[in-house]
Amino acid sequence: MKREFSRDRNEVSNILEILDGILNVKENVDIDKVNKVVEMFSEHTGNDYLDERGSEFKNLLSDSRYARVLSKLHDYCSDDLCSSCSLSKYCNHYINKETSTYDQNSPKMIDLFCGAGGLSLGFVQNGFVVSLANDIEPCCVDTYAHNHPNVPRENIILGDVNEVIANIKSLMRFDEVDLVVGGPPCQGFSMANRQRIIDDPRNKLYKSYVRVLSIVKPQFFVMENVKGMMSVSSQVLEDFRRIGYTVECRILNAKDFGVPQNRERLIFIGNRLNIDNGKIFDDIMKESADIPNFVLDDALYGLRPLKAMRQRNATEMDTVESGKKIDVNNCENNEYLNLINMGKKSALTFNHKARYNNDRDIEIYGRMNPGDKSDDPKIADIMPYKNRNGIFKDKYYKLEGDKICKTITAHMKYDCNMYIHPRQARGLTPREAARVQSYPDDYFFRGPYTKTYMQIGNSVPPLLSRTIAKVIKKYIKVGE
Repeated sequence: MKREFSRDRNEVSNILEILDGILNVKENVDIDKVNKVVEMFSEHTGNDYLDERGSEFKNLLSDSRYARVLSKLHDYCSDDLCSSCSLSKYCNHYINKETSTYDQNSPKMIDLFCGAGGLSLGFVQNGFVVSLANDIEPCCVDTYAHNHPNVPRENIILGDVNEVIANIKSLMRFDEVDLVVGGPPCQGFSMANRQRIIDDPRNKLYKSYVRVLSIVKPQFFVMENVKGMMSVSSQVLEDFRRIGYTVECRILNAKDFGVPQNRERLIFIGNRLNIDNGKIFDDIMKESADIPNFVLDDALYGLRPLKAMRQRNATEMDTVESGKKIDVNNCENNEYLNLINMGKKSALTFNHKARYNNDRDIEIYGRMNPGDKSDDPKIADIMPYKNRNGIFKDKYYKLEGDKICKTITAHMKYDCNMYIHPRQARGLTPREAARVQSYPDDYFFRGPYTKTYMQIGNSVPPLLSRTIAKVIKKYIKVGE
């Protein structure tokens, strides 16, 4: 991975300044504690990237400006409190501990086309250990690595999946895996595309997924895709059966799993243990029956109000009015946040920044009421697509807080006109979209601003994968 130590150093410095204000340290600085924290941050890991970054952090943390907060952070440096520290994902000691401490009897998994890591997260939350993760998009690999400190960096592979296949045995952390998951990009199956043929060149990545299964032979696999793939599901099922798997597919809606969003996806579950996959799907739906339903306002709860950014091409600029990449979190958990955060309370808010909007769009946003679309008469005089309302009636859409959200998509990287905040004249921020996708608050999306929307929109909601993982874990026979 590209070494962007200056960015990491700036993030750590920013977090330390925020924590200094939160912790309000008044007692005398304990230099021994400060030195201990510095040494833990720069602890030798044997990984070139982490060790080199640790040296950068050592220089930064030696600055006397941070002595007070580091002295206080030492209280978190016990094994029991490490995961509660806001800086743990940057700390070599914590990463060392997370990658070396795991239950040997835990099921092992591979995540192909891992994206930002939402699918992996739900399985990791259920005790699965990642043997290998791969994606071709640098920002996705960066986000995945940062938020999955329990996966060694050398087992998170940036590159073409077919290059991974050629060396997959040597790239895996463990010799054997119990499960392969992934969502190969298959734009040719999109419901917006009428030519849904399996030989579409864009769908070759699905074939690569099948090849991995034929090589590593896991007990189970889970493949996620757009529901348009159902049109060729018979051929897909046959490809899996040809390599020795029983398999079934069903369309699941994330809203049935606590996700405040209408998001239908086709899920394939297969195994080579002759277990009834229909029974597995039935068990998944039984689990979903016990999960409360939530609406958009549950996801937006507690995030501070923002205004649209007014300066063009300033996506990296932090302001009080339009938000910051890293900011203090003054929000207490509600029921939904308790669920996605698994009871933890993050001291920080990440990626809560509003994007740029011009005067016209802000005026449109302000006139609209929740539920209004582009054809609403209140915006007829300034609607830029009014001559094509029949085609673009959803070009602008103001979300309704008391209902589930429409499907979060990667299109948000272009604009958020279809995702207007229900009470503020702006589009949803990446953090708000991430909450709608059920990502926990401490999940930090790395990379260029617009690509954070892409990562979030392409994700499998962690709450959905968490339920699938919980059920499949019951059927896996570890060590067989």
